[in-house]
Amino acid sequence: MKISSLNQVKQIAAKVPEITLYFWITKLLTTGMGEVASDYLFEHLNPFISAPLSVLIFVAAMILQFKVRKYVPGVYWLVVVMVSIFGTMAADVVRVGLGIPYLVSTIFFVVALAVILYTWFSKEKTLSVHSIVTTRREIFYWLTVLTTFALGTSAGDMTATSMHLGYFSSGLLFTGILVIPAIGYFLFGMKEIFAFWFAYILTRPVGASFSDWLSASQSNGGMGFGSGVVSLVLTIFIIILVVFRGGSPAQSQDTKVDAKVA
Repeated sequence: MKISSLNQVKQIAAKVPEITLYFWITKLLTTGMGEVASDYLFEHLNPFISAPLSVLIFVAAMILQFKVRKYVPGVYWLVVVMVSIFGTMAADVVRVGLGIPYLVSTIFFVVALAVILYTWFSKEKTLSVHSIVTTRREIFYWLTVLTTFALGTSAGDMTATSMHLGYFSSGLLFTGILVIPAIGYFLFGMKEIFAFWFAYILTRPVGASFSDWLSASQSNGGMGFGSGVVSLVLTIFIIILVVFRGGSPAQSQDTKVDAKVA
C-alpha cells in the first residue's frame, strides 16, 4: 500500500510529458510556429506593442505552469509555444537590436546553456527530464528550454544568412545532425540524457529553418506562403496533437524503481 501511494504521488508530481514520437513531432511544430509567429508579430504590430504583449503572455503562461501540480498538456505546450516566441525574440534582439553577429550570439547562447546545465547538474546531480518533480528542477528545466530555443534560432539564422546556405539547406543540415543522437541512442548505446538534450537543441533550428523556408518570399529563397499563414497552419496542427495526443506525464526515475520493487 505504501509503495502504491508513493507511485501515485510521484506520478502526480511529474510536470513534463512522457518522451514519445508525438512529443518530438509537437516539439518540432512549436519551434517552427514560434519562429514565424515572432516574425509575424514584428511585421504587423509595432515592436513596442508586440514585444511587451509577448512577454506578458509568456510570463502568464509560465506562472500557470508553476501553479499546476501535475502535467497539463494545454498548459505545458502553451508555455513551450511562448518560450519559442520569446526565445526567437531574445535571439533577434541580440542580433538586430544590439548588432551582434550571429556567430557571436550563437557562441554566447552555447556558453549560457553550458553554464545552466552545469549548475543544474551540480545542484541536482541529474539532468533527466524524468526527475522534474521539484520546483527548483522545473526552474532549471525551463531555463534550459528557453536557452535552447534562443541558441537554435541564432544558429539557424547563422547558417541560413551568414553562411549563405539558405533556409532549406540549413534545415537539411540540422536534420542530418539531428540523426546523430537518434542513431547513437538506439544503435550505439548513447546515454539517454545526453541524447535527449542533443536532440532537443537541434529540433529548434530544424523547425525554425523549414518554417522560415515556407514563409519567406521567393526572392529570399522561400516558398512565399507568408508568416501569418504558416503560423496559423502550424498552430492548428499543434492544437490537434495536444488535444488528441497530449500524452502522459513523464514517470520519474524513482517511480520506475518503485514500480520494479512492487
